[in-house]
Amino acid sequence: MICSGFKGGIGTSSRQVATKDGGSYTLGVLVQCNFGVRRNLHIAGIPVGLSIESEDPYAFVPSDVAELGSIIVVVATDAPLLPHQLKRIARRVSLGLGRVGSISGNGSGDIFIAFSTANPAASDIGHGAVDLKMLPNDSMDPLFEATVEATEESIVNAMVAAHDMTGIDGHHVRALPHDELRKVLAKYHRLTH
Repeated sequence: MICSGFKGGIGTSSRQVATKDGGSYTLGVLVQCNFGVRRNLHIAGIPVGLSIESEDPYAFVPSDVAELGSIIVVVATDAPLLPHQLKRIARRVSLGLGRVGSISGNGSGDIFIAFSTANPAASDIGHGAVDLKMLPNDSMDPLFEATVEATEESIVNAMVAAHDMTGIDGHHVRALPHDELRKVLAKYHRLTH
């Protein structure tokens, strides 16, 4: 897994969400990231990919196909949402990808799914009609925001947790170097400690 020129992999993030109807819900995102090119990488709005030098793991690949890759994103929530609302949640994943610099290139295999753990009896067979709960559409903005933020953070978390790796035929990919990342973020006043 190579993510924006550094070692990628699996990352997670979640948010607690309060909606205007008084509900409190959790939304979590799990990503498997293997996409992007270094020059586009942004973290906390900073062009990190242009600021950190590293060998190019795609040096053996023509630059016009280097964006080939994929990301799989699973969004889970306990908010009572119906299938059409979950499709709307899944569409917001792209906004989180854009925040880290993805252009979702032509050959990218992007897969996004979303599900809710609410309404567990909805799939019971043989019990007749069931009652469902759902949030009104005009209460979904906090869930959209949580999806975008948690997607972005999950990708960054995957990259920060990764380690250097040498794979088949000696192909080497460097993990995002923490010290260099801190220096870049400090330069732009993005560190709070």
